[in-house]
Amino acid sequence: MQILRNLFSKRKTKQSFERQFKNVLGIKPGNISLYTAALSHRSVKEGADENNERLEYLGDAVLSAIIADYLFKKYPYKGEGFLTEMRSKMVNRQKLNDIAVKMGLKKLTLYNKFDGSLKASQIFGNTLEALVGAVYLDKGYAKTQKWVSKHIVIPHLDVNDLELIDINLKNKLIGWASKNGKVLEFETLEEKLENSRRIFTIAAVLDGEKLALGKGYNKKDASQIAAQIAIEKLGL
Repeated sequence: MQILRNLFSKRKTKQSFERQFKNVLGIKPGNISLYTAALSHRSVKEGADENNERLEYLGDAVLSAIIADYLFKKYPYKGEGFLTEMRSKMVNRQKLNDIAVKMGLKKLTLYNKFDGSLKASQIFGNTLEALVGAVYLDKGYAKTQKWVSKHIVIPHLDVNDLELIDINLKNKLIGWASKNGKVLEFETLEEKLENSRRIFTIAAVLDGEKLALGKGYNKKDASQIAAQIAIEKLGL
């Protein structure tokens, strides 16, 4: 009898997860374990097969390929430089984090809510990339492409507006500092390996004081994130 109750409870939990997942993301999961891993930050699950870091790595590549294909077809007469810049605008860390929050992933992501440093990080954008990886493994490339178009590109990425956005926030901050007689430097504070991926922490230092920190898988991304946070703090 207890075994039957346990089976019923597990089935009910699975149905609840599927319902919530479909309501938020508009897709019915097939392989539940994939999506559970995609929604799990390493702060709550350390195993490489349990958290979302491997899926994030895969999803990053899949999403980049989908966006590249989308832009290639949308702009048949634009050059490589324009296409590369537009893709950067569409898949930069902060943009993906904002989209993830709007989609409701903050409610679904499992992470250590007592770790204050995570609240200011891009973990929800990372979760979104991990979900793209999960959808790809679960549904295949064609269905992932349709899902990304319907739930990410069309509702959240207006390419006409993005064409007008200056993606190089670091240059914007450097220009402001120079114009106002400020000394601005970008200082690498930390470089470490996490699950075979190198993580950089870079500080935007204004007149000798650390103004903002950014983390990324390369120094360019970390600097851009630090610059964006600094710009927001300065109200520029």
